[in-house]
Amino acid sequence: MSEIIRVIQADGVTEKTFLQKVEERNRSTNDQVTTVVKEIIDNVRVNGDSAVREYTIRFDGKAPECFEVPKEVIEEAVQRCEPAFVETLQKAAAHIRDFHERQKQQSWLNTKDNGVILGQRIRGLARVGLYVPGGTAAYPSSVLMNAIPAKIAGVKELIMVTPPQKDGQPNPAIMAAAMVAGVDRVFLMGGAQAVAALAYGTESVPKVDKIVGPGNIFVATAKKLLYGTVDIDMIAGPSEILILADETANPKYVAADLMSQAEHDRMASAILVTTSQMLAQATVQELDRQVPTLERKDIMEESLRNYGVIIVCDTMERAVQMANDLAPEHLEVCCQNPLEYVGKLDNAGSVFLGNYSPEPLGDYFAGPNHVLPTSGTARFFSPLSVDSFIKKSSFIYYTNDALREEKDDIVRFANTEGLTAHANAIIVRYE
Repeated sequence: MSEIIRVIQADGVTEKTFLQKVEERNRSTNDQVTTVVKEIIDNVRVNGDSAVREYTIRFDGKAPECFEVPKEVIEEAVQRCEPAFVETLQKAAAHIRDFHERQKQQSWLNTKDNGVILGQRIRGLARVGLYVPGGTAAYPSSVLMNAIPAKIAGVKELIMVTPPQKDGQPNPAIMAAAMVAGVDRVFLMGGAQAVAALAYGTESVPKVDKIVGPGNIFVATAKKLLYGTVDIDMIAGPSEILILADETANPKYVAADLMSQAEHDRMASAILVTTSQMLAQATVQELDRQVPTLERKDIMEESLRNYGVIIVCDTMERAVQMANDLAPEHLEVCCQNPLEYVGKLDNAGSVFLGNYSPEPLGDYFAGPNHVLPTSGTARFFSPLSVDSFIKKSSFIYYTNDALREEKDDIVRFANTEGLTAHANAIIVRYE
């Protein structure tokens, strides 16, 4: 029997016990990290750039003379990228832009016969900060996924922060993605200190209205602590995938897709829910075969051993219910007729239908956003979108006659709530 992943038969108890363990990994807090991050935030709030420089030297080894990256330096960095990679970025950006353009909302107004005008105004946020990891976990795809919907929403200024490399220079792939996505300004700084700089503003970094983008536990903790000072996208937990499969699924593909999430993080969760015992055992064999061949095998093995599982259900209806209960970040449907499940799967960040829609397709290229709710929050949260970067305000215009018609109802409402000054504001107009 494989030691990489366990196989359990759903009986209403065994699987719940394991899945509770998966859920609880997201609830753990690190008080020591919180204490450190609070200190960093307070220091940056008071001392600005000097505090950011101090932490950059301490954590990244070297701080640039000027935090902001000049346009010509960005262009030079892009020139160091392989032309084929830049072309790939441009193709991916086109798909992402096409998908997100369809999410745009328009301001509207409604004019009634009695002269009343009601409406809603929609506009992009003035300034948004984008955090992008720049060390060993440098993800240019995240630049595209965060920046493109922000610009489509009408964000006036998009400020990107990213840690310098060990040589103090920007990561070329990140710079190329920033240029393709239309980022306005780039600052070489990372960690909780960069998040604090965006939230409060410093001598060089402008204060933003919202901060988006992935990061390590220090970055995530800083975003959580600063929520309210600024808006944030979401509190992201460890990555997760659930694959819903019947007997027609290819175990080679299923194993590869489980591994694609397990390699993210030792805390990542990869779960297969199937009605086929044969597929379960074949997938175990494929994991035993494939895992040792890949670079991040140690991370994958630990992730699969601790938070990976194959659950065999008696019926597909029970498997679908389990998927809805778990509300996974990524949900693959590897079934004979995957489209028949679209209307049944209510809780998932993003759904991948069929044997040729693997999760990495969504991570990089298809167009839908890869910034997704984790830890079961897909029950009530949505993926990052154009909506994440807009704000709405309503407007009301009443004529004298229109207000006269409704004044008695408004006064009655106000008096019922004991707010006599509210009532008075209506009454004085018609005395």
